[in-house]
This record gives sequence, structure tokens and C-alpha cells, in this order.
Amino acid sequence: MALPPHPAGASGPKAEAERFLDLVKTTLPQPHPAGYPFIVGGLGAAGLGLLLPGRLGRALRAGGLSAATACAVFFRNPARVAPDDQAVVVSPADGRVSLVDTAAPPAELGLGDEPLPRVSIFLSVFDVHVQHAPVSGKVLASEYRPGTFTSAERPEASERNERQSIVVQESATGKALVVTQIAGLLARRIVCEAAAGSDLRRGEVYGLIRFGSRVDVYLPAGTKQLVKAGQRAVAGETALATLAAPAPARRRSSR
Repeated sequence: MALPPHPAGASGPKAEAERFLDLVKTTLPQPHPAGYPFIVGGLGAAGLGLLLPGRLGRALRAGGLSAATACAVFFRNPARVAPDDQAVVVSPADGRVSLVDTAAPPAELGLGDEPLPRVSIFLSVFDVHVQHAPVSGKVLASEYRPGTFTSAERPEASERNERQSIVVQESATGKALVVTQIAGLLARRIVCEAAAGSDLRRGEVYGLIRFGSRVDVYLPAGTKQLVKAGQRAVAGETALATLAAPAPARRRSSR
């Protein structure tokens, strides 16, 4: 792909870097703020390469720009449009649906050990890694639990790996569901901006997991999942389930 012409027609390493950055900015979505330190680090290395002569300088420039671009791609945060049906639970993550089953919610939440409908989504290093709120509602709890860093694709990762869970009470039905961010083999940092007592809008970005991970959604008892294992999910758009509103109470007729 040819680089766009520089406005001033300048040449040299600095102009190359500026054209490269212009191309990245016009091609990729704006990254999540958590990615900025990594992107700036790569650009800093490229800038240092401008000060060094010869092969070392060229290698540092190329390596720094490549690293900055790779991080901009990984931390990309594309806009998403949720379905009109407000009763639909949307996927909190991009990736492949790895499990559709029932399981007890994370123990640290204190919700008991009754199995609930669960959908697990595996995020490879190539997927978008920001998380979106699956429903609109109030965050009742937000709990972190340290753990191991085994492959997030394995079923046991839900129990063994480092994780961050939130409980969200859906505003229309009052039903609560759980979303758990799980660190993977390469992940070493979970970002969660949803604190207990805060409000979330369906589709709103609330967190991120760095470099390979998994997200589990525990649905209210009796909820029917709308996806199958192996299906691709798009965060903020793919319908995982439908929360039916409670039936209105019948009025007793007076005689």
C-alpha cells in the first residue's frame, strides 16, 4: 500500500514517519485509552531511531513504527450499533462462542452455586479486546479475583484464571446478570471501569483485556441463549439472549 503524499512534499525519515502515522489514523478506529502507553512507547522508539545514524537507526525506526501500529490495531475500539430491541442481551466481546452451557457464577460474588445459563466468548489476539455492556442497568457488584494465566480457551479457565466480574441489574426487568472478564495465556492486565453503584448503557465500552482472553456471561435462570458454540460474536451487536419482561399482575375482579 502506497503512503499518502506529504502536504509539503518533504522527504526523509521524519516525513516518512509522519506519512505513516497519517495512514494509521485514517485507516484504524480510535484506540482505547489503555493502549496509548504502548503506542507512545513504539513511537518513542521510532523517534529515537531518528537520532541514530545508519542501520541501527533505520532498524529502530522500522521496529518502533511496526510496534506502534500493532498496538493501535490491537487496542482498536470500533463503533458498534446495538439492536433496537431493548430486551436483547448483546455480546460484551468480539470473538468465537466457545461454550453455551450452564455453570455456577463466580463464588466471590456470593450468588450461590445454582447453575445459570452461560455463554463463553474466546478472544484471540486478533480480535477487538474492548468490552461492551450487554444490557442497560445498575452495577450491583464489581469483584476482582487473582488467578493463573492458562489458555483462556480451556473450560477450566473460568475457575482458575485471573478474573474481574460485575453484576448488572437490567433496568427494565430488574433481572441480574454477570459478566466476567478472564485473563488468558498472554494477558496480564484486566481493565474494568464499571464500579459498584455506577450505571451502564447497553453497548457502552466499560473495560478491556490485554492480549488474548475470554468473557463469560451468566444469564438469569430460565433464559434461553440465542447463540451456538462456534459462532462468531460481535461486541455490542450480536444478540446472546432475550430478557422477557415480567408479565403484569392480573387484577382481581370485585363482586
